[in-house]
Amino acid sequence: MTRLIPSAFALFLLASCAAQTDHDETAHLQTIDNTLTSRSAPNLLMPLPTNTVPAIREHDIAVRIATLADDMFEGRGPSSDAGEAAADWIASEMARIGLKPGADGSYFQTVGMVEQSVDEALSGLSFSNNGTGETQALTLGEDAVIWTKHQTEGELSFADSEVVFVGYGVVAPEYGWNDYAGLDVAGKTVVMLVNDPGYAHPEEARFNGKAMTYYGRWTYKFEEAARQGATAAIIVHETAPASYGWDVVSNSWSGAQADLVRTNGGADRIILEGWITDTLARTLFADAGLDFDTLKAAASLPEFSWVDMGEITASGRITQSVSHTESRNIIGVLEGSTAPEEYMLYMGHWDHLGKKTDEGDAIYNGAVDNATGIATILEIAEGMAPQEIRRSVLFVAVTLEESGLLGSAYFAEYPTVPLNQIVAGINIDALAPTGRSKDAIVVGHGASQLEDLLAEVLAAQDRIIRPDPSPEAGYFYRSDHISLAKKGVPMLYADNGMDLRDGGEAAGKAAGEDYVINRYHKPADEYTDDWDMSGITEMATALYELGLGIAQSDDWPSWYEGNEFRAIRDASLATRGQ
Repeated sequence: MTRLIPSAFALFLLASCAAQTDHDETAHLQTIDNTLTSRSAPNLLMPLPTNTVPAIREHDIAVRIATLADDMFEGRGPSSDAGEAAADWIASEMARIGLKPGADGSYFQTVGMVEQSVDEALSGLSFSNNGTGETQALTLGEDAVIWTKHQTEGELSFADSEVVFVGYGVVAPEYGWNDYAGLDVAGKTVVMLVNDPGYAHPEEARFNGKAMTYYGRWTYKFEEAARQGATAAIIVHETAPASYGWDVVSNSWSGAQADLVRTNGGADRIILEGWITDTLARTLFADAGLDFDTLKAAASLPEFSWVDMGEITASGRITQSVSHTESRNIIGVLEGSTAPEEYMLYMGHWDHLGKKTDEGDAIYNGAVDNATGIATILEIAEGMAPQEIRRSVLFVAVTLEESGLLGSAYFAEYPTVPLNQIVAGINIDALAPTGRSKDAIVVGHGASQLEDLLAEVLAAQDRIIRPDPSPEAGYFYRSDHISLAKKGVPMLYADNGMDLRDGGEAAGKAAGEDYVINRYHKPADEYTDDWDMSGITEMATALYELGLGIAQSDDWPSWYEGNEFRAIRDASLATRGQ
């Protein structure tokens, strides 16, 4: 995708190119330029590293993090000029360290996308009490966030829609649960809770107890509301069951939103999707003569049945602009010497939230999330590149993770290699600069034999596996590995640990809470030179050794028996060679 470089970028480019006078480096950049198929290396906004080495080391990871999180890339927003320039930089770095193009002769897999921008001045959501005649118009950003998956330009609206509380909004036959039983929601607005019924009573082992299931994800709830035929769906935000504050919701859904191109233009989705604050919800329920806390408690019990909110009706309008554009997954490969048709996969997302406004510090740099993951993948690739490896190793930097795991979903739907030839995968997303730890966290612990292999690698570092300490947050369903897992590919999502060598569990917990409160999905997620890179480097080393071991073996690790993805994988492998 050809883009023009803004003049400020061009000035920086000239300065960068002028500084690179070494003949060998210039020749190498020209080689990269000839390999790239979309843009050219001389258009890079940031210079490539010049002093990295194959050994896994702090300096090399840090310089890549600092580059990817630089203001120059303006928060790596997909399809933006600066964001796609970050994709160019990653591809050029793959070429520099010796990876070959992994997408039909290119480093880029084009991902067609639709960008939708809600005009908040012309959009809104209101609730009316027909008993009193009062109407409350919500303040967008403060009380509510709204959007639509309909990919049509202009206005979508509905008026005087009956409102129904549907508990958690879940239909789960395997758990004997149906919050919509006996309800015809055509034309209605459904209001629901975040997370799933197991969250409220983990001791009951309902659903998966404390660990969130996919039914707890907001993506599922809106999809299910559409399947049921609702007009609008609203999730009540609460910080504890959501695992993030209202500011994360507001920041994540402000500005342009991306989606994959839908064959029906999103016509099968509801008109309006959104969130409201719990404060607003309590007022709304009280106006209906209902007690929010009482109904929330009832919603977690098997005997719960939906509740009509009486005289309360909803009206909504979304006016949006729609543009069709493209972003790119970036794919490099090291070809195996003995079994090149079998692949070990490393994955992480390169995108972040971009730049929101032109006022103040409006760049969401995404240093931890996920410059750390891409820097680590590149470091691992550089470590493997000089070696003769039995199997091929695929390195995929996906786009549009922050828009709903869209880049990885596209790769899973249109893989550049057959999915049943991917032996296993490791997803790297948001490694915290908290120093070395005695453990490593496995998100979705208890899923696959990759955990057994990781345990062996960690033992050599005097470390152990720690199960995800916040399974109720549903992190297993909130990063790109799930796109491949749903296709059967065994995937591991591991993070550096909580029990820090310096400060123990208390220090690790405090650091995690500080990041979520003060930096996650905020402009403050920036790189600084005082980062403690030791823990990130230790985790990079472990994941390097794990992937290298799989690439050098002829084993096919699988999901554990009873795992929800095991049958999919077995069926997929049964078709190998056909």
